[in-house]
Amino acid sequence: MSVRWESDEDSAVRGGDDHGQRLVEAHQIEEDRDATVNLRPQSLDEYLGQKRIKDNLSVLIEAARMREEPIDHLLFAGPPGLGKTTLAHVVANELGVTIKTTSGPAIERTGDLAAILTNLEPSDVLFIDEIHRLNRAVEEILYPALEDYKLDIIIGKGPAARSIQLDLAPFTLIGATTRTGLLSSPLRDRFGMVARLDYYEPQDLSAIVTRSSSILDLEVTADAAEEIGRRSRGTPRLANRLLKRVRDYAQVKGYTLVDKKLANEALSFFEVDHLGLDWMDVKILSLLCDTFRGRPVGLTTLASASGEEPDTLEDVYEPFLLQQGLIIRTPQGRQATTAAFEHVGLSDPRTEYAQDSLLSDEHSSDDR
Repeated sequence: MSVRWESDEDSAVRGGDDHGQRLVEAHQIEEDRDATVNLRPQSLDEYLGQKRIKDNLSVLIEAARMREEPIDHLLFAGPPGLGKTTLAHVVANELGVTIKTTSGPAIERTGDLAAILTNLEPSDVLFIDEIHRLNRAVEEILYPALEDYKLDIIIGKGPAARSIQLDLAPFTLIGATTRTGLLSSPLRDRFGMVARLDYYEPQDLSAIVTRSSSILDLEVTADAAEEIGRRSRGTPRLANRLLKRVRDYAQVKGYTLVDKKLANEALSFFEVDHLGLDWMDVKILSLLCDTFRGRPVGLTTLASASGEEPDTLEDVYEPFLLQQGLIIRTPQGRQATTAAFEHVGLSDPRTEYAQDSLLSDEHSSDDR
């Protein structure tokens, strides 16, 4: 029986194809698996942002310490790159226990889960990333393990099959998911705390950039850290990735200090604009604004015009553009907003048409 464990550096892009390793891709890419420099915080004090969740966790952790019991099972939900895996490691560090990491797709059979659970020591933390992708048969074996620390195993097949129950060491399951809606209700109800991580504020990202720059031994001014944070799409993973690219640019150009001007120059060189959009984001907006003149466009048509797959457009590019109010979804298709026209430097023909119609109505009224 083989069980594929994953280290915290192995969380590759899941749930779809690797989309060309965009610099502003929120999923983990090869760039983020650099084991030589660990930018991850190790304690709640070092973990910046998500104050409400940190406050709740600090109470749960202290209560577990006082009772000398495992902390309740935890579920961290939210978009990729916000620090769910990091937070799981922080919880384990604060409790002073071992964490073992795997992912939903890696546990293919019930025997795989049994091997994992029976190897846990008392109070260990088991972290399952993309837990919504667990096989349903595997998930059902997990229920008694979470509630009673019991493992029901069926040995044999047919009439000779029999069930045995194994006692497990008390442990804590921490699950992470980007798709809360895909979790079954029975599994979701077995978590003592469900925490949804929100996108970070620019000031928190700026603080993260400042902390990471000190670890990287890079001198970054406050306004440069703020600029990098502003272009990071509310995502710490992107903030650290953009910081590394700015570091590369500064090193090649011979600079030892990164100020705002240099940060702007470096990020523009890597085609990340002031909103955090890359060349493909801008291409999509240009198509909607220039080619289609603000009219609604079907997903398949937009995919053909952009040279991307429809699923990639919908899952990878659209969410951030929708979040920024640059496009909207209508029953007729995707449509650029006035903000999108302003961003690509074009005037909105719909606004001009409305103004012309208003003037025409006023002239008609004067004639009467």
